[in-house]
Amino acid sequence: MGLKPRRIAVLLSGRGSNLRALHEAIAQGRLKADLVAVGSDQPQAAGVAWAREQGLPVHVCPRTAFADRATFESALLTPISAAQPDWLILAGFMRVLSAQTVAQWQGRMLNLHPSLLPRHPGLDTHRKALSAGDAEHGASVHFVSEVLDGGPVIAQVAFPLDPTATPESLAAGLQPLEHRLLTEVVGWAVAGRLSLREGRVQLDDQTLQAPRRL
Repeated sequence: MGLKPRRIAVLLSGRGSNLRALHEAIAQGRLKADLVAVGSDQPQAAGVAWAREQGLPVHVCPRTAFADRATFESALLTPISAAQPDWLILAGFMRVLSAQTVAQWQGRMLNLHPSLLPRHPGLDTHRKALSAGDAEHGASVHFVSEVLDGGPVIAQVAFPLDPTATPESLAAGLQPLEHRLLTEVVGWAVAGRLSLREGRVQLDDQTLQAPRRL
């Protein structure tokens, strides 16, 4: 008998395209994982509706319904934790988590960010890349730390940046690359190949000296 698949949970705030990519990879057998919970801070998010259509366990907690961040995070993450995920994946989740929550998930929480970190942390990354005249643009998956988009970067995808592009066209062009990147890195995680040791990314028991380019 083989080992049981690792359990993953996903947090999102928007359309959920990366959730769909993970779900599809699992269904096709390309990702050996169980998707045990989906959480969101946006009741009307398209990703929430889609997850419910698939019969996934969904937990929605609007931030505005809670007096403070600690209460909000507890309400959102308590049922997520009860599902006992091995990994928590932030895929378009637009809330900054507290240091306490990050510490609880240290080494088990990954975030997909639409830029080549450390360039352009935070929001509006496509516009920032164009304004900076960057030669290339892309996406990163990193371990979450207390610093916004500042945790150790695991892997990236990149492509030449067309200076005539718009933020909207960059976002559309990047999306399939994001799906491939996130699925690959989550695959490493659930296969037991990925870890965080003393603040350094370990892949196959080797310390990465730089993010892996896919």
